[in-house]
Amino acid sequence: MSDRLDRAAWRPIHRRIAGALGIGWALDAFEVQIIGSVIPAIAATFRLSADQQIAVFVIWFVGLGLGAALFGYLADRVGRRRLFVATLILYSLSALATAVSPSYGFFMAFRFLTGLGVGGEYSAVCSAISEFMPARARGRTNALVMNFWSIGGIAAGLVGILFVSTVLGSGGWRIALLFGVLSAIYGLLARRLVPESPRWLAAQGRLADANAVIEQISGIRRERAEYLPVELQRSARAQLGELWRGYRGRLLFGMALDFSEAAGYYGLFTFVSVFVLTRNAVGVSARAVPYYYLVANLGALLGGLTVSWALDRVGRKPTLLFGYSTASLSSLLVAAAAISHSPGWTLAAFTVAVLFASMAWMSAYPTFTELFPTHLRATGVGACVAVGRIGAIVGAVVLAQLASSFGLWSGFATLGGLWAIGALASAIWWLRGIEARGISLEALAGRGAR
Repeated sequence: MSDRLDRAAWRPIHRRIAGALGIGWALDAFEVQIIGSVIPAIAATFRLSADQQIAVFVIWFVGLGLGAALFGYLADRVGRRRLFVATLILYSLSALATAVSPSYGFFMAFRFLTGLGVGGEYSAVCSAISEFMPARARGRTNALVMNFWSIGGIAAGLVGILFVSTVLGSGGWRIALLFGVLSAIYGLLARRLVPESPRWLAAQGRLADANAVIEQISGIRRERAEYLPVELQRSARAQLGELWRGYRGRLLFGMALDFSEAAGYYGLFTFVSVFVLTRNAVGVSARAVPYYYLVANLGALLGGLTVSWALDRVGRKPTLLFGYSTASLSSLLVAAAAISHSPGWTLAAFTVAVLFASMAWMSAYPTFTELFPTHLRATGVGACVAVGRIGAIVGAVVLAQLASSFGLWSGFATLGGLWAIGALASAIWWLRGIEARGISLEALAGRGAR
């Protein structure tokens, strides 16, 4: 079965699937980053303290982690396609409610529910894109889908500029949040183009359905699909137990990468927006913050495009190690710029840091997603993302406390250390792990498990 998927020529349906899944990823990025662009305006509306602003990010990360774990398990049980639709509906309705929240309490509750929906996207999208694409293009395509994150971030910056900095002022954040709802409606329509994963169908024993989808994707006809049956698990505990027993090293590797990138990436954006730009360090106006996010995401797009080129040409291992190592070092560059109190130098250093940070996390997801077998893939990704959201909370809260108590340098040094966790995991994987470039998912599942 997998040979047809892996050796298929690149066809228009591959582009349609990647584009439809990428739209969902862009929506996730928009929802994550629009808050960073408009948090000063939200703080003014609800009269929030610095701790309450940090709590806005924390409740989001809690929702993301729980959503990734819950919907990751469900994606392995009921299928990828159903979860695409369910998570987008949850996201859309919750985002709408967040935009019209009458108080800080309602805002936090609906923000949590929005996070649940977006968290489910991580598991379903990452699993599906790996399962549809030819082996020789899997890394490149996965990274290109990840690049929709940068596009969503750019959109968030533009919307923030339009509705907060230019037209409506501090109350414009409500209109800005509604743009995510409009995009999600489009995403629901686009996802009608995505069939169910044939690998998931085959793992469920639905070989006729799997064969039909494989023919649709690959254009290669065969009388039937053949697939080695697996003993399907029916509880989250059993799924996680099988992962721990059979794929422990891969699971821990994915968790380390996701913890590091979430702590580093979200820590960088939260720290810069709350403590560097709008407080005493650089002190730009609330209306200027979306411009910083816009320019930084142009850097993210460049970093992501570099990763999409490198994963299938240079390989997963060197791309990972370079991304995490440079992300760690660039944290100190932002610290030096912030201490100089120069808005221009801070913007330049922040953009460079986001470029390398994007290289790190966009190389991480394609790498650890393909290491799990099909019937456990979404559960494994969900577990890694859930642990990663713990890292995001650490990045947001611990850095803020360090900066308040010991100054900016301590916060940025800790940020560099959080990125170094991923660099260390990448170095260990370089020595002991699998280079998955060009290898089929089924062959990867059987190679050196644990």
